[in-house]
Amino acid sequence: MSDLRSSIYEIYSLEQASGGDSPIHRLHPAVKIAATLFYIILVVSFGRYELSALAPFVLYPVAASSFAGVPCSMIFKRTLTALPFCLFAGVSNVFFDVSAAFTVGAVTVSAGWLSFAAIVFRTLLCVSAVLVLVAVTPFTELTRELRAMRLPSVFISLFEMTYRYVGALAAEAFSMYTAYSLRGKNKRGIEMKDMGSFAGQLLIRSFDRAERVYQAMRCRGYPAAAGGMQARPLSVRDLLFLVAVCASSLFFRFVNVPVLIGRLF
Repeated sequence: MSDLRSSIYEIYSLEQASGGDSPIHRLHPAVKIAATLFYIILVVSFGRYELSALAPFVLYPVAASSFAGVPCSMIFKRTLTALPFCLFAGVSNVFFDVSAAFTVGAVTVSAGWLSFAAIVFRTLLCVSAVLVLVAVTPFTELTRELRAMRLPSVFISLFEMTYRYVGALAAEAFSMYTAYSLRGKNKRGIEMKDMGSFAGQLLIRSFDRAERVYQAMRCRGYPAAAGGMQARPLSVRDLLFLVAVCASSLFFRFVNVPVLIGRLF
């Protein structure tokens, strides 16, 4: 029961963090979206064997979350959810790219392991940048700004519905699990013989609740009301933030800082 409750809390903990009041929170949403996209484009532009040059890119998510007062542990913990996907995507390199890349003492590291580590590191950097963006930008402002950027409305609606319905589904599962536990004494978890009916009831209740949520949103003017945002001018502080992120990302892209530091010693 506590696991389900903590899962529901974790789903919306980033949204709660986005309601903070820090210099990063007060920046224009368009500037934060543009900076994040630019950062991601430069991160994925590295070659498959360029691992050390990616290290300085850790600074942006760490610095942004620190200035915003968002715990780095919160971002890091959620970044790990992407780990299985990037491990699955890069593990084939280990077996098919066995040429030697470099030697550490008596150990020879293959190019496959190097490219595998680069894929994992790049993925974690991109996911952490997106999570920082979500943690410092209220969800409604984020989707409104995406609409103002003329992104296809169907994708934004799909993003909104998925985000909202995941929480609704978890809340229904929590309610059903509570009722199940109260009816069965000394039961720990859902027994296998009840799993089918539990999943079926959860599906039906989720459909019903999703329909009620959608109708409630329509009654409040969705999606026209969601896109009705008054234009907000960019300030000097917004432009300075964008220039700082873009300039530092370009510097790290074309200057291998770890190698440069290594040559000094």
